[in-house]
Amino acid sequence: MCLPNCREFVAEKLSRRSFLQRAAAVTAGALLPISAKAEAAKSFSFSRVVDLTHRITSDFPTFTGKPQLKLEDHNVGPRPPGYHAYHWSIDEHTGTHMDAPLHFGGKESADQISISDLVGPLAVVDIRAEASRNPDARLTPEDLKNWEKKYGSLPEGGIVAMWSGWEEHLQTKKFRNADAKGVMHFPGFHEEATDFLLRERRIQGICVDTLSLDYGPAADFPVHCQWLGAGHWGMECVARLDRLPATGAFLIAGGPMVAGSSGGPARLVALV
Repeated sequence: MCLPNCREFVAEKLSRRSFLQRAAAVTAGALLPISAKAEAAKSFSFSRVVDLTHRITSDFPTFTGKPQLKLEDHNVGPRPPGYHAYHWSIDEHTGTHMDAPLHFGGKESADQISISDLVGPLAVVDIRAEASRNPDARLTPEDLKNWEKKYGSLPEGGIVAMWSGWEEHLQTKKFRNADAKGVMHFPGFHEEATDFLLRERRIQGICVDTLSLDYGPAADFPVHCQWLGAGHWGMECVARLDRLPATGAFLIAGGPMVAGSSGGPARLVALV
């Protein structure tokens, strides 16, 4: 998701109370022991690799509804047969991409996120049933607690993905699902769910198979402000969550290493 003038927007929304809440969450995150993650990685084995990344094309659905990718031949003079080089013009928040903390109130740009925070055990939370009935469905704390009743505690130092099944609409207008007033309708996280993850669990990142961490009608982007503002990262337009188990996969999130970027196209790989 890319919001014009997002820094100005966030500045208006941040209160002293919310700042202190986020600061406490960041401090707690900084004290998180990585031993559990390290031990899990040591004992982890996998039999297949799943690419969770969409191919970006000039007509890939975007939050703004406008094309965000253009490739032009890079004219560098005489070239041998078969030579190709292109100039890219691309918005940061296009395709399968990262939202870095800097995008909404946080300090870290995409290149400053610790590589150790971009890998970890993955929990896939299935809200497809609700999303099929209600395009404005949101992943709630109850969904997270129901997941834990079935599979145990969310993995410490891990990553949580919302699986709404929205990918099936990728090639249609329903992926954006804008109404007559231009308001979009698609699933996302509820701010109470991300508040639960910040306060009660030790989760590094969240992922969605839609255009935004927030659900489509969100006007003030509470999840973005809360989650990214607390120094965590998110991934939007994640692909092929249907090929993963609810628990047991290990995610590798290859975020962009562009200095000062608020996010950017990413390559996500799951080991199962």
